[in-house]
Amino acid sequence: MDRIFELIELEAKRQNEGIELIASENYASKMVRSVCGSILTNKYAEGYPDKRYYGGCEYIDEVEKIAIERACKLFGAKYANVQPHSGSQANAAAYRALLPNGGKILSLVLNDGGHLTHGSSVSFSSKFYDFVHYPLNEQGKLDYDEILKIAKVEMPDAILAGYSAYPYSIDFGKFRKICDEVGCALIVDMAHIAGLVAGGVHQNPVPYADIVTSTTHKTLRGPRGGLILTNSEKLIKKINSAVFPFYQGGPLEHIIGAKAICFKEALDDNFKDYAQEVINNTHTCMSKLKELGAFVSETDNHLFLLNTLDTYGLTGLAAQNKLEEINITTNKNMIPGDMLSPKETSGLRIGFAAVTTRGCNLDDACQIACLIHEYLKGDIEKDNAKEEVLKITNNWKTIEEI
Repeated sequence: MDRIFELIELEAKRQNEGIELIASENYASKMVRSVCGSILTNKYAEGYPDKRYYGGCEYIDEVEKIAIERACKLFGAKYANVQPHSGSQANAAAYRALLPNGGKILSLVLNDGGHLTHGSSVSFSSKFYDFVHYPLNEQGKLDYDEILKIAKVEMPDAILAGYSAYPYSIDFGKFRKICDEVGCALIVDMAHIAGLVAGGVHQNPVPYADIVTSTTHKTLRGPRGGLILTNSEKLIKKINSAVFPFYQGGPLEHIIGAKAICFKEALDDNFKDYAQEVINNTHTCMSKLKELGAFVSETDNHLFLLNTLDTYGLTGLAAQNKLEEINITTNKNMIPGDMLSPKETSGLRIGFAAVTTRGCNLDDACQIACLIHEYLKGDIEKDNAKEEVLKITNNWKTIEEI
């Protein structure tokens, strides 16, 4: 057997036997995975449906049209571009469409939960655009009055909402009012909460934003890829030009087909139940950790932040590595006011989108909280903790069954 297939089998074993708490990860369905690995990967299709630079696109065009139609239906948008290869490329295209000659964008302080493409010094975003930032308040929440004050001083061309490690609901209506008052555009990056929006448990940004970007994995449970939505006919033309030919060449039609399947799955009523279960499981785990004495954020969505430094005397990196010893996967993450570097951090970001897909319930979420707390405190031996993890995962669906 080729080593790649051996590694796939080992990775499948790791996924099946582990508890996946990385907030940006999830498990795609058999149907999604099937289309990802289909013969659609063979076809080159530069351009857009009915406007290709290659022949033989009759069926490919229909695949992409279906994906666009379903994306618009799912999120209540008039227009969609389903070609971005990732959320980062979706953001790049959104910035290009709104600000082709550069400009000023107001976004969240990166250490408070922003994404690299929201103005990080190591990202293209800070090289091509002038990013300025608004902070969270002392409670780790958005202060819309303060954002308005900063916006009036900075007078940005666009304000960016949507984050990578923000555990609370976002009021997009308030952001729209701020943008209207200062006369700028609103961009929403809903990559983390797209599945919650689709499931009706978080406010939909599409009616408020000029452009909405997203990934199609994370809480949406689709293939790895990007998505751009807008209600503006003028902007969709600029978005399309920014995606192709400006930033990308040929689209990945096997991934676009898988996105279409993902959107159909998210339109099913069962997905609404899933989204609510994610919220419930996340809140249960957070509440139990708090009850046990851990320093945690509150949560309204699929994730929360655990301050490992103050709770256990461990950096986020040390806590991440320690939990991985017992097959619980998390990721180190900066917390509001963090004084440590992004390579170490003072905490963990913990999310329940993936394990809820496998069948995690409230009792499991409570038990997971206890395992995290006991193991990071040193109150349970590694072998015993690994056994407890396996008992939990053995009651869930395998990744092959999803």
